[in-house]
Amino acid sequence: MIALTMAEIAAATSGRFEPAGTDASTGTVIDGAVTTDSREVEPGGIFVAKRGEFDDGHRFAPAAVERGAALLIVEHLLELPVAQIVVEDSVDALGALATEVVRRVRAHGRLRIVGVTGSNGKTTTKNLLRTVLEQVGPTVAARKSYNNEVGAPTTMLELTEDTEFLVAEMGASGVGEIARLIRMARPDVGIVLKVGLAHAGEFGGIEKTVQAKSEMVTDLLPTDVAVLNADDPRVVPMAERTAARVVWFGLGEGADVRATDLVVHPRGTEFTITAPGGESARVRFSVLGEHHVMNALAATSAALELGVPLATVVTGLERVTLAEQWRMQVMGGRDDITVINDAYNASPDSMAAALKTLAQVKRPGSRTIAVLGEMSELGEFSGEEHDRIGLLAVRLGISQLVVVGEGARRLHITTINEGSWDGESAYVESADEAFDLVTGMARPGDTVLVKSSNSAGLRHLGDRLGEWFA
Repeated sequence: MIALTMAEIAAATSGRFEPAGTDASTGTVIDGAVTTDSREVEPGGIFVAKRGEFDDGHRFAPAAVERGAALLIVEHLLELPVAQIVVEDSVDALGALATEVVRRVRAHGRLRIVGVTGSNGKTTTKNLLRTVLEQVGPTVAARKSYNNEVGAPTTMLELTEDTEFLVAEMGASGVGEIARLIRMARPDVGIVLKVGLAHAGEFGGIEKTVQAKSEMVTDLLPTDVAVLNADDPRVVPMAERTAARVVWFGLGEGADVRATDLVVHPRGTEFTITAPGGESARVRFSVLGEHHVMNALAATSAALELGVPLATVVTGLERVTLAEQWRMQVMGGRDDITVINDAYNASPDSMAAALKTLAQVKRPGSRTIAVLGEMSELGEFSGEEHDRIGLLAVRLGISQLVVVGEGARRLHITTINEGSWDGESAYVESADEAFDLVTGMARPGDTVLVKSSNSAGLRHLGDRLGEWFA
């Protein structure tokens, strides 16, 4: 974080400063990292004690002090030998502090901000953009999927006076949450990737999802840029909701930044990217899955608007070999058995994309095995969407399904009732049962996909299978 005095931090968070004896005063300067996780505290840093759904961060404040925290942001004064700022709400205080840090760095005139949202692909797009922009100047982007009311401001607090680019991943589970994040750091370039049924149950329906994702562009200025998916009928109308200049990305001829001549293989996807003005380049993209090409187009669109040459963009895209751990992560290798671990999360769109990729990369004469768990947070759409995925697996000719857990059982029932399918489906209750079943059935040359929502926990099953077949 940039250097601020404790008085400035207290003012930014509307808090009350409580010194620790004579060792700390309002003029003491803090420039250490800010975190809500006591295990991540660094000497001289700030620990924000927030209340969670299942625990209270104040309970871990002593551990933060032991690790060298120089300042605590708390909701009530603690009996600890360290300076504290007492606030009404720790999460609100975190956001307010991030807002002030962004404002100060902006004042230097160098910082450009890219906001990324969408039902799928946020983390991949953010990672691609970070790799591209790091070639040009100091860049800050979220670790993992830090995109909520805690993760996004924590990322913003990593800014320094030298930072030129901030890539802010902005997720939401309800209307108003993206707008809140944008008030902390209004993007110069706002990206909307896709609007699907991910978290539709939490949002209260697809219309609310569209409304929430639209918040990325509704407050942009005429001098800003909205990067929108030309191939998504739910995103296209957002062009009417923004004052910003619109740049379209997609596979169709009407897109400003588009991909053509796609060739999918087990090592990734090759495609030709065409930029506004007609300049084009061939991209050898190592991130597995044709659907990730759209994320590459979004990242390219934003980078070009920030002045990055197309050749530099392509170099950055080709450097990325993995979207993120547990996202189309290729593992295994023994006996030519490939494990694709894509079980960090799942929505109907991403589940369908993963199954299509599995079918595309199948080796001639070999089999495809899909280990599938529940797609959570779909609300009223859950049953029909699990049915739809089951029918898709049948149409794609997946050789073997292994369906894990009661939440996904309907997917299994749908497939076994489909008479035209040459494949088979098995249902098991646990990841351990799935592990035993897959390790017993896999043959040389098989490709195994593991896919589920995070709550189903199959990403660890994917790791186990990848290690077993390594």
